[in-house]
Amino acid sequence: MFPAHIRFALGLMVIVLQCSGLSISADAQSVTFGQDHKLQVLWNEGEFTEGVAVRSDGVVFFSDIPKSPDVKGRILCHDPESRTTFVFCSDSRKSNGLYFDAQDQLYACCGANGGARALCRVTGEGMIQVLTDRFEGRRLNSPNDLVIHPRGFIYFSDPRYVGAEAMELDHQSVYRFDRAQNQLTQATFDISKPNGVHVSPDGKTLYVAETNNGATSPTESPDSASVRMTLNSFDIGQDGSLSNRKTLVSFGMVLGVDGMAVHSSGAIFAAVRSPDRFGIVAYTPTGTEIEYLATPELPTNCCFGTGHRSSTLYITAGGGLYSVSVSTK
Repeated sequence: MFPAHIRFALGLMVIVLQCSGLSISADAQSVTFGQDHKLQVLWNEGEFTEGVAVRSDGVVFFSDIPKSPDVKGRILCHDPESRTTFVFCSDSRKSNGLYFDAQDQLYACCGANGGARALCRVTGEGMIQVLTDRFEGRRLNSPNDLVIHPRGFIYFSDPRYVGAEAMELDHQSVYRFDRAQNQLTQATFDISKPNGVHVSPDGKTLYVAETNNGATSPTESPDSASVRMTLNSFDIGQDGSLSNRKTLVSFGMVLGVDGMAVHSSGAIFAAVRSPDRFGIVAYTPTGTEIEYLATPELPTNCCFGTGHRSSTLYITAGGGLYSVSVSTK
């Protein structure tokens, strides 16, 4: 600990920098959950919630995915000001991951099991518009999660966990979609089954959850030899290509990461589904565990709020939506 006069000087320097329009990111090692790690239940009337994303005005969007292929999925909104939750899209075509770009345009990964199997745009009226559903002429597996890079292109994962639809591709990969060129490019070649994806605050690193359960449907017997549960990082090139894969965390044979969010400090907040220790786990950018927060049910994804709620982490788990405060030590 610094002496009091040095702590005062450092604090004054931070205030001056912030007032001059500059900012200092807290060290990733210093993030912590709020007092008593208390989760707030915001809504708990869904079947399987996923893909939480926050619009610039603070409204929280998330997917509710039914297990039946004959039941339509939904996108719901939660208004933190009024604490009300309502249906935004009554037929999401089995949307899973959601993400807003800088202009508040919403994008969705729509999966299999009766869904669109596509990367989609969601209109302001809640209509689903397919952007791309094929790679080299073959239908995508089941787009799962996405993130938009500061330079505008979209990374999304394309595994298969549910759905009786025939798989046309012989790989499960992360793709990069160039919106300006309407071009889809395979981005990963050494991740056996990707799930959650996110980008570091400086845009130089892509984090990818490899969540290979050894099966492509709940009724299929898992192939234990192909099970891989890891959290990885890739360097992002100027053209958006990925290189220099590093395995940050290995979960062995137990379930690993689903979705994730990245704090402004660079800390990774991951929805970990390991049966004996599920919840939100915060890691440094190099994979060292910082904090753990148990959730009432298996978590699927998380996202930070905006504006004065930027220190609020929203979490989808089970059939619900939750929140918890995050601060720096």
